[in-house]
Parts: sequence; C-alpha cells; structure tokens
Amino acid sequence: MSAHTKRFEFDWVDAFSDRAFGGNGCAVVHAGATLSTQTCTNFVKETSLVECTFTGPSDVADVRVRYFLASHEIPFAGHPTIATVAALRDRGLVVKDQLTLETGAGLVAISVQGEEIEMTQVAPQFGPVADPALVAAAVSLPVEAIVGQPQKVSTGLPFCVTVLRDHAALAAARLNVAAFERLKASLGAEGADMMEPFLVTLQGATAAGDTYARLLMAPPSPAEDPFTGSATGAMGAYLWRHGLMSSEVFVAEQGHGMGRPGQAQVRRVGPVEGMTGIKVSGTGYVLMRGTVDLPS
Repeated sequence: MSAHTKRFEFDWVDAFSDRAFGGNGCAVVHAGATLSTQTCTNFVKETSLVECTFTGPSDVADVRVRYFLASHEIPFAGHPTIATVAALRDRGLVVKDQLTLETGAGLVAISVQGEEIEMTQVAPQFGPVADPALVAAAVSLPVEAIVGQPQKVSTGLPFCVTVLRDHAALAAARLNVAAFERLKASLGAEGADMMEPFLVTLQGATAAGDTYARLLMAPPSPAEDPFTGSATGAMGAYLWRHGLMSSEVFVAEQGHGMGRPGQAQVRRVGPVEGMTGIKVSGTGYVLMRGTVDLPS
C-alpha cells in the first residue's frame, strides 16, 4: 500500500432485493466520508455502479452518509440508503432498530423491522410541470405515450416524474441526452439540478406490484438504473398528489427488464394535501465484503 493511500473496509450490497444479483448494487465505503470528491467519483467509475456511499461520524445523527455518482456528489439517494444501513447492520456497526442518517438532503429517519429497512424521505417538493412534448423527445417516445402532465418532484433528489400509458411504451423508451438537456433547461434546471425522467406505469411488472418503472441515465453513469429509491419516493408523492393512487401504501417494482428485479413498499406520511414525508422500504443483500486502498 502506498504512503499516499489508506485502506478502507467496504461492502457491496444489492438493495431492494433479498437475493444475490437482484435490485440495485451499491458499494458502501466505511469511514470514507472525508475522502475527496475526485477519489469518490473515481471509485464509482471503477465499480461501474450507478452510486456508492461513504460513511463517517456525525454530530447530529447516528451516521453521516455521502452519496456519489460517477460524475458528482448528490444530496441523497434511495437504494444506497438501504444498502448503507444493511452494510452497517451486517458488520454490527449499528444494532438499534431506529436511527437517523445525516445526508445532504437533511436528516433521514430509518426504521428496521426484521430484514426490512424503511427510510422516511423528506416532505415532497413539487416543482414546475413539464411540456409533455419535451419529455417525450427526451425518452424517444411519441407524446401520446405520456399520461397526464409530467412534473419535477423531489423527496431529496429531483426527478421529472412521467406516467406512461403501458408496459410497451416503458420498454420502448430510450434516453436522448441532447433532448434531455433541453428538458432540463425548460424547467430551470442546470447541470446536476435534476435527474433524468422517471418513467412509470400504473401496472406492476409482476402480480405483486402496483407500479413498474424505469430510469434511463446519461453518461458517465450506466445506461439504466436497476432500482431508484429516491425517485420511487418522488413518484409516490406525484401519484397521490394527482389522484392516480388511491391506497396509502403500494408496491413499486423496477429492474425486471434488466434481469435485476427490485421491489419496494411505498407509504404516504400525512394527508394528500399535506404530505410530511414518504416512507420507502426494502431489503438489502450483502454480496461482497472486502478492503480497498484509496488515495487519502
């Protein structure tokens, strides 16, 4: 090991899955929160994962968590939160069933019951509505494939939530990066201010699901995200706000078309007209454990 590097423990966790190679993978680097942004983004690139987390001590919560894509740091992400808690518990670093995480989006409450990890995402923020024609162009679909009015929504990370008419439209979607940049500009978003459109249908991938979604991603991230917990929270808020989901609890599915099926339970906190948070829960399967030597 070089004098300029430091050894860290890490876990590779498949989140929103109870088995190997399901859901969405995330590498959790323990005690890595003080690493530089460059080192963290390079680590994500090296793993070829969508996101990785780096933990550390916190003065205001049980654990501090930093979230990184291959391109930049983001304030919060859903599947890495599930992965991080699963990794901490697997190592015995956290044993209690109620804890809080310090994130860039604020404090995130976590509740654990058995193998199920539930995060309470922050109260939804509803941004501007989007021109369906611009959204359709961004995902290479005819505008008729879109149901209702797409809208920028955040429960910690902003997405353009877009309901599609059926599974065929969902399967046909392809990201057009140039058109996506035009969509972001139309919503007043620049650079990393908004993630790609989150596409959802009101029919599960399986009989157990109520919704089925996809998130197509722009380089340098992988082309598609197997399961997106932060977008799932935003999507739930959107569906309740627009009267498209009658139940206070529903099952969201994603990743089945990639051969990485994932599932989450989504629960509303508060009335539709005054939601104070969105609870998203799932399991995490620790696939690998090891050490990594990173520039410190």
